[in-house]
Amino acid sequence: MAYFKKVPAGTNEGKINYGDGVVDNIILIALSEVRGVTAYLYDDAQKKRRRKAVKVRFAQDGIHADIDVLVDSTQKVSDMAFKIQESVKHNVEAMTNYHVASVNVNVLGVTFDAEQQPVYEGETNNN
Repeated sequence: MAYFKKVPAGTNEGKINYGDGVVDNIILIALSEVRGVTAYLYDDAQKKRRRKAVKVRFAQDGIHADIDVLVDSTQKVSDMAFKIQESVKHNVEAMTNYHVASVNVNVLGVTFDAEQQPVYEGETNNN
């Protein structure tokens, strides 16, 4: 049987430090919760390395996040951007003690699923 020590409210013992990639990973989790969104990783030709889809900057007023995404073609871009902002803000503030000051969503493109190609009038979709 386990015994738990009751700690009075308001007495924090110690300090919590988050690693560099913790907030980045929380944001990627938040992106995976929004249907129709893909985090966009791209190659930087000049620096020959892979650039991240999530960039986080810590400031006195809170966290500023820049997110590069691809959106599914069946979704409205403005609605998807709003859902991403809400999901990121909620997840980061719920999982950490940080305040999210801004979430900038950069929609870099639209993805088309091969199975969901539109069928035009007079054409048949015989796959």
